[in-house]
Amino acid sequence: MKIYNAKIYTMTDNYGGIIHNGWIETKGSKIVNIQSGKPESIEGKDIINAQGGTIYPGFIDAHTHLGIIEDGIDFEGDDCNESSEPFTPHLRALDGINPFDRCFKEARQRGITTVASCPGSANPCGGEIAFIKTDGIFIDDMTLKNIKGIKFALGENPKRVYGDKSETPMTRLAITAIIREGLYKAKRYMNDYNAYVEDPENFDLPEYDMKCEALMPLLKKEAKAYFHCHRADDICTAIRIANEFDLDLVLIHCTEGYLVTDILKRFNIPVICGPVICDRCKPEMKGLNLKNAYELNKNNILSAVCTDHTVIPIQYLPLSAQACQKDGLSFIEALKSVTVNPALIMGADKSIGSLQIGMDADLQLYRRDQNPLDLLSQPKLVMINGKTIPLN
Repeated sequence: MKIYNAKIYTMTDNYGGIIHNGWIETKGSKIVNIQSGKPESIEGKDIINAQGGTIYPGFIDAHTHLGIIEDGIDFEGDDCNESSEPFTPHLRALDGINPFDRCFKEARQRGITTVASCPGSANPCGGEIAFIKTDGIFIDDMTLKNIKGIKFALGENPKRVYGDKSETPMTRLAITAIIREGLYKAKRYMNDYNAYVEDPENFDLPEYDMKCEALMPLLKKEAKAYFHCHRADDICTAIRIANEFDLDLVLIHCTEGYLVTDILKRFNIPVICGPVICDRCKPEMKGLNLKNAYELNKNNILSAVCTDHTVIPIQYLPLSAQACQKDGLSFIEALKSVTVNPALIMGADKSIGSLQIGMDADLQLYRRDQNPLDLLSQPKLVMINGKTIPLN
């Protein structure tokens, strides 16, 4: 397919980030051409005249519970938190996602082409995150390959869940100790495993431990550690744990990040902030402030905006980014917060988040007079992996 006569926001350094009069060509699931001017041929059924409209990469929501908390079903469709035990790194969000949940369609209709769907924050360690495209019926086909992350949680949520049952962990001390214990066990398990591989005659293969196996990619930096934390002190605890075990850390929520920007800069920690258009629904969110995204960006901290769907419905991701403009974020930086920045944070920037030759053909087209972040905007066309998505 070719789309021409378009203003293209590539979200790259090419053309200054914007091609003011250009065209883009897709073949199969990939972008095969993107240039200024007009293509040599504009004949054929797979040619679209954008009529001066704007093309953007598909939006990315880097923290959701899409499909793992189903819409309008309550308990039967809620597989987000396995709160029968506090440390569950061996669980996979992929096994609980229902791609037939209608919220996938609502995501596609609003140009959201990729999400991270996470286990919840009831447990100090909740399990493996699923990084998925929003189109498909077989979740395995929707998954981004070789992108991995493990979800951890600090603060109020584990305290409340287990405190209500009078079980460990009931304090921040215990939450951190449980995480530390699990990581030390995994580290020893990995060392024993490596010793056996190098010298099987003198070392025994350690007894299989599914939790330790799940954490080994984290210790090898083949997966990232995503830490749910709101308060500034919990943010610092996440950094402490990451430094202790040399983890590739990503902060989720980071509600009081604007209070510790110097620390985030010192350790070069990326942030997925949000939800930003919700209420201060619990004590640890009392510091919620729209200026957070702006302050992070001003201090050159790589940051993205998320909905935390179902907290904020997935289709309001663009509106969330626009809300951050109210307190200083520029339009371009707001766009980056839901395109290239989450791709960089997830380690998926070689395939999604920008429009370049060889990237996945995930894009959206708007009329020339529409702001893609505005509540009233709706894309004319959405493409995921080169497939044109029905929008009705």
